[in-house]
Amino acid sequence: MAVPTLTPSSTTTAVRLPVTGSPANVASEMPFGIYSDSTGPLYSVNFLSGACDQVAYTYKKLGGDVLDIELSSSNVYASYEEATLEYSYIVNVHQAKNSLSDYLGNRTGSFDHDGNLQSGELSSSLKGTHAALKMPRFEFEYAKNVMRGVGTEAHVGGSETIHSASFAVATGTQDYDLQSIIYSASVASGNSNFSYYNKVGKNRIEVRKVYYKTPHAMWRFFGYYGGLSVLGNMHYYGQYADESTFEVVPVWQNKLQAIQFEDAINVRLSHFSYEIQNNRLKIFPPGNTTMGPKRMWVEFTVKQDAWEDNDSKKSGTSGVNNMNTLPFGNIPYGKINSIGKQWIRRFALSLSKETLGQIRSKFGTIPIPGENLTLNGVALITEGKEEQDKLREELKTTLDELTYAKLTERDSSISENTIKLLQNIPSPIFLG
Repeated sequence: MAVPTLTPSSTTTAVRLPVTGSPANVASEMPFGIYSDSTGPLYSVNFLSGACDQVAYTYKKLGGDVLDIELSSSNVYASYEEATLEYSYIVNVHQAKNSLSDYLGNRTGSFDHDGNLQSGELSSSLKGTHAALKMPRFEFEYAKNVMRGVGTEAHVGGSETIHSASFAVATGTQDYDLQSIIYSASVASGNSNFSYYNKVGKNRIEVRKVYYKTPHAMWRFFGYYGGLSVLGNMHYYGQYADESTFEVVPVWQNKLQAIQFEDAINVRLSHFSYEIQNNRLKIFPPGNTTMGPKRMWVEFTVKQDAWEDNDSKKSGTSGVNNMNTLPFGNIPYGKINSIGKQWIRRFALSLSKETLGQIRSKFGTIPIPGENLTLNGVALITEGKEEQDKLREELKTTLDELTYAKLTERDSSISENTIKLLQNIPSPIFLG
């Protein structure tokens, strides 16, 4: 029997990687089109050229001029786009570690499905970019936020609004429910100008201070001591008489004396005291409008959820709270330098290897006359994934060495070593 002559309709692989790509085809063959969408915020003609060059690079590296590569140019374009996004992701995470403490509480924005910052007030203030491309001012926002909370408790500023209210002291009444008194005042229609109007509800108030006001003449009688830098001789001070002998003293002693006067009036001379339990005030002795105070004053805060912001001022509870709300979009292709672009080329090549391995793994062997052809799909997948892991680790390691903290340590070391070096250099003697 005669051996038949085979006449195949084609002697080339149905799908094989071309020698180079075409810029005109890149935009239509991208899976996301983040960098190739002519109407998108990150569109760059340079990206189209880079994707096309990656086809030629892949063709040469995988031996396309020796053996057909079962990839299309769109597979390489997709790998190049994924490599660029991966680079952007790793660099943005690095910058988040660098600057999150300084961005906390700042404005955040909204992001589209590609992860890009949408147009709006924040986008306008960033002038079309995003915060990852700017060096933040070191503001230590988290530390200051903790300090504001401590300041509220220590009565030296803080981030919570301290309200003030007063109530009339009733004759013979010793116990007053401050929670009930302040709640009633907060819902009274005539009190709409109060800072705590309609804000108490079922929230617990936290009493910061309880006091009463003495007559102004009494303050002058016990508190007047001749003006600044003058002080009465405390040896002759009595409870009911002002001093007529004065001494010249520094201003700080005036301040200390003023504090002593206030303590004396509120404690030693008043004969009034109180205690608070569960926002219930008990005054001693019971109310006496003839001799005692007619009104008591209360300074308090209204308990708020930790994520609620104040109406009067923004404290940052609606701003950046973690890495997820940082106004970081995808890094524009044009802002990636030669270091980053080389990393992208290598990573895209490893992705193309993995894709080629997936394609060749669909057929472990191909029968040919008298033999079976074994494909290297599994080896390509393994090699591609290993290269990707190594490239990620390489980039992360490099970035970790370039954090602001590391740079500061390095500058400090250089400064110290310079000083040590100069100590060993003899100073020249000037001869006139």
